[in-house]
Amino acid sequence: MSKYRLVLLRHGEGAWTKENRFCSWVDQKLSSDGIKEAQNCGKHLKALGFEFDLVFTSVLSRSIQTAWLILEEMGQEWVPIQSSWRLNERHYGALIGLNRAEMALNHGEEQVKIWRRSYDVTPPPISESHPYYEEIYNDRRYKCSDVSQDNLPKAESLKDVLDRLLPYWNEKIVPELKSGKMILISAHGNSSRALLKHVEGISDEDIINVTLPTGVPILLELDENLHPLGPHQFLGDQEAIQAAIKKVEDQGKVKSVEK
Repeated sequence: MSKYRLVLLRHGEGAWTKENRFCSWVDQKLSSDGIKEAQNCGKHLKALGFEFDLVFTSVLSRSIQTAWLILEEMGQEWVPIQSSWRLNERHYGALIGLNRAEMALNHGEEQVKIWRRSYDVTPPPISESHPYYEEIYNDRRYKCSDVSQDNLPKAESLKDVLDRLLPYWNEKIVPELKSGKMILISAHGNSSRALLKHVEGISDEDIINVTLPTGVPILLELDENLHPLGPHQFLGDQEAIQAAIKKVEDQGKVKSVEK
């Protein structure tokens, strides 16, 4: 029997996910498909009997909106939500806004995979001339974060994401878990991957092959020391989940031309 159980997920499909662009810290709402993914996630968690005591999100709308929709479907709208920039998606620096398939065409699929999935490779940093720089760094949500705006990242590797996430995990989330609360974390592809790497002890080399689809809940069962009792479990139709994983992986490949 597990001592603690935690549900983690990547938010539903965002508007830029649909366009295959690096979204990162640009604040995007869910697409119409993303709304359905979040609602279906809530229906599935309700059918499985989950009852949450606390929800953690990033400060990005697609993460928060996903949590709202899940709780609404479950009839648990009253459950408290705590949001932190430390659960934000990875900061993709100068790559923000660019199309992944076009990047694969220009730089090669392997380079794009390294930028997207590797552990310690950082993309080029965002500059003040970048079209989304002002939108990100003048956003009011970061004026009330626990670091100064000057110390917010300009680009991150997955290692950097884990480094800024771990204090929040250890100081905020772990105590709530150990108090017996059932927790949902509605985060992003890379903040979720970073957390899985830490909890499950996934190697630097193997994390490149961990891909998370949007809107699919992941169950972690942990012992009293927060060590996993087994590998994480994707909850839902396994065939559909594998197809969704392949769809995410294909985002970084050159788009074939239909004849």
